[in-house]
Amino acid sequence: MCEKGFLECPNQIKPWWWNLTVKRLHLSSPLTFAPFLSCQKVIRILREKAFDQAPVINESGEILGMVTLGSILSSVQEGKVKLSDPVSMVLCKDFNQVYLTDNLGKLSCILNRYNFALLVHDHTKYEADGSVCPRQMVFGVVTAIDLLNFITTHEGQDHPQS
Repeated sequence: MCEKGFLECPNQIKPWWWNLTVKRLHLSSPLTFAPFLSCQKVIRILREKAFDQAPVINESGEILGMVTLGSILSSVQEGKVKLSDPVSMVLCKDFNQVYLTDNLGKLSCILNRYNFALLVHDHTKYEADGSVCPRQMVFGVVTAIDLLNFITTHEGQDHPQS
């Protein structure tokens, strides 16, 4: 319930960074994959870039899911996929999302239970036929090291609230 924003995390004393927003992390641009890339190519790129996971998006920018090295490994071990199969066959569709305006306390609660959260931004896309499609854009993938780097870099400084 805490990760979804319905309840506060059970910490009694909130650290100085708790109510600051996720945008304060200044994350780098995300690495994303097209769904038709082979698992083998995705593994190579993730290894080269030193990432464990990345979002998979289609041509129109729609988030299809997340690919993790763990999801590829377990699917290959179980014989569900071959390394030559498209990464779309090993997607994790159950992942947590945060927005730039969410506070670091919410992010901390998520990262206490999960390895990452997907940083997204909602936007509206108007189609040629006049229809309106709500969409989400990927802004980044946030991990515990991102939060820890922010905390340790700013520890002992004046801490403005936002």
